[in-house]
Amino acid sequence: MFSTTGHFQSVPCPNGIHCKRPICIFSHSSETRQPHIPQIPTATPVAPINHPSPSTSTSIPFKRPAASPSPNARLNGANEGPPRKLQKVDSSVRQPTAGPAHVQNAVTPSITFPLHNGVPILRVNPAQSRVAVPVRQAMLKTIYEHFASLYEDILPSNPNLAAEHALAQEENVYNQSTKLTYRNAMISSIASLKKRPKPNSLSHDSVGTDETLLRRKEQRGALQNVQLTSDILSPYVLSREDMKAWGYIVQIPDGPGGDNPSDVGKVKTCERCKQEYRIQARDDADICIFHWGRPYSDRINGDRVRIWKCCSRIVSQGEGCERGPHVFSESEPAQLHSRYPFSPTRQPFADSDGSKSETALDIVVMDCEMVYTTGGIRVARVSVLDGSGKELLDELVKMDDGVEVIDFNTRFSGVTEESHSKAKLSLAGIRRALDSYINSNTIVLGHALENDLKTLRMIHHRCVDTAILFPHRLGLPYRRALRDLAREHLNEVIQAGGEAGHSSVEDSIATLNLVRWFVLNKSNVKKDSSAAPGVVI
Repeated sequence: MFSTTGHFQSVPCPNGIHCKRPICIFSHSSETRQPHIPQIPTATPVAPINHPSPSTSTSIPFKRPAASPSPNARLNGANEGPPRKLQKVDSSVRQPTAGPAHVQNAVTPSITFPLHNGVPILRVNPAQSRVAVPVRQAMLKTIYEHFASLYEDILPSNPNLAAEHALAQEENVYNQSTKLTYRNAMISSIASLKKRPKPNSLSHDSVGTDETLLRRKEQRGALQNVQLTSDILSPYVLSREDMKAWGYIVQIPDGPGGDNPSDVGKVKTCERCKQEYRIQARDDADICIFHWGRPYSDRINGDRVRIWKCCSRIVSQGEGCERGPHVFSESEPAQLHSRYPFSPTRQPFADSDGSKSETALDIVVMDCEMVYTTGGIRVARVSVLDGSGKELLDELVKMDDGVEVIDFNTRFSGVTEESHSKAKLSLAGIRRALDSYINSNTIVLGHALENDLKTLRMIHHRCVDTAILFPHRLGLPYRRALRDLAREHLNEVIQAGGEAGHSSVEDSIATLNLVRWFVLNKSNVKKDSSAAPGVVI
């Protein structure tokens, strides 16, 4: 029966003392109700009912009507059969709660884990698990602790990494094991973690599950077996027309070159905040408030909005998220030529008897890091590898007289003021060093290589560019980022240094392996040389 609301307690009962309702909604305060006793068909006289208290005015029938369970009771499992056996869970494992503190794991959709603290928690159906869930949870806790210890140096910048890899590792072991072999397989997996060296970056060979490391090792072995030669790469060397379309400078611009290395005192438009400012030395530079990330499109409450990747703020709201000096860059060939003159790579030379006598290589891989100066963007680090991946050159570049660094742009360049102070070679010295490995016949590999050649002021016509080998699916004006290509095709994480910036050596190795991958799988990649330069996303 439902409980009464008391709305009719002041209304006298119409049946008076003859009311037979066990619980009446009307008032009987001024009368004595006749107890209602069900009649039992028997010849034996019915004994009077003894009430538990003289103050009780309502008799209790021999059989109460069954009460319907409340909605809350049904939700809590009441009257739904016998209680299920409780599962024992490690008391140190924090139970998940709804809300932003937990996210869905991309590896296993049925598993969630805390974002910041605590062990990831399995969310599986016990009836569908071959191994008891408490056993799996205990093993997951152990392997998580070992991943957290292994990733001690990189967890501060990647707090979810240990939880993600522990979940993936446990799932891999579970899928490859039986009920009887699961525990031993997990113990072996944990033992292998103890033997790994501690990584200092996401690109380290120790980062990943056992399956990831094995797949990466097999792929690297296959790529190492690819011997790149001029004959193999010649079909992918860019034509002059393609180079022009992609922004390469294919001939020396007009003018004397190098006649205006710095623009101190001139008014320019800041590349970051798009405001006009006067170029000044670093110590006197005005402060710029800007966003260092690129904007991207997303939907919020059904509306399409642009959001800054660096701070997740909406583009139309608020000011920048970082402070630094105003900077500028230039792209016109004549402007670049006036800062420092362009020159072509040298021609091959031979001995007097006509025999070949030089150190230039058939294939090299090159990548550069740049900084902002009073003369625009200038090269600050150059790395060169040979066709087998051996490091040939990795040098910091000293600025020329009259040119001062305004911003080292460490987040992207990886160059700090302290490290750059040790630079010994100027750009002219770097170019002479490059002549030892590169002549006009050398095939140079790179990603968005036109930028590297521009900052080196180098005219070269034998180029293979991974930005063109792997075109963006959206076409113009987009191009794929090197880190995305490495993750997709090489299963490697690069450019994960955060504020420490990129490494030109790491980028060069990734570029070389992407070219090797392309040669192995070129039938699966559509070469689109008609695409033009554009945005890297």
